[in-house]
Amino acid sequence: MNQKRIALINDITGFGRCSITVELPIISALKIQACPLPTAILSVHTGFESYFLDDYTDNMQLYIDSWNVNHLNFDGIATGFLGSETQIEIVNKFIEANQESFVMIDPVMGDHGRLYASYNKQMCRKMRELLIYADLVTPNLTEACELLGVAYPSNGKLSDSKLATMAANIASKTRGHKVVITGVTLDTDDGSNITNFVFDNGNINLITAKKLGFDRSGTGDVFFAVLAGSIINGESIINSTKKAADFVTRCIEYAEKLNLSWNYGLPFEEFLVDLK
Repeated sequence: MNQKRIALINDITGFGRCSITVELPIISALKIQACPLPTAILSVHTGFESYFLDDYTDNMQLYIDSWNVNHLNFDGIATGFLGSETQIEIVNKFIEANQESFVMIDPVMGDHGRLYASYNKQMCRKMRELLIYADLVTPNLTEACELLGVAYPSNGKLSDSKLATMAANIASKTRGHKVVITGVTLDTDDGSNITNFVFDNGNINLITAKKLGFDRSGTGDVFFAVLAGSIINGESIINSTKKAADFVTRCIEYAEKLNLSWNYGLPFEEFLVDLK
């Protein structure tokens, strides 16, 4: 019996609880070997006023070449924030060379109807090219709209039927036909709930939880790590999504109790021992 392993393609941030810094311990707690492929090194994430950033683009292919020379393979590949067209192209080639891996793409491009400052239309087009190899895609509503080239709803809400159409259209561009549109507010909701819309080869499920507090850095990374690790461990997409949503809720409740600043992320460490 072999221990499972996941290649984590994302940045490494020293403070702020996001990206690989949260993915690695969570996936390790799920008894999976976590193998980082850094896209950048940051002292703190960009939600802080001042930060140090070392772009890792020029080293990424050399890093991958070393993995190849050592004949390494991965049960899963999980992508996060990619900072340039070149990085997306490098990741595309890496996935092409590892088509036996279960590929999970978190298309980190924006939120609340706006793209991140580092993203432009050309980069979004490149991100869409990754979808062809995806077994699972986890966009938020902003990213789902951008992947499909449709307008973000003015009130940030959609009906479940429109979400179903969007998820089906995204799934049609992938090989796995599995999509989780994360953190959405349904048009029938008063804003007190948050919903993860799960599309699995035409089957639809809504995983809903109470919305607590305000947005916190790294929440999506925590959710994605639990979801990705659980799926690689053989759990269904529904159970994996429920587990991820429940874990994030517990972390947010504790963050509220501690009165943590939003850019300090989720205090997930308290609950790692409960993951299995």
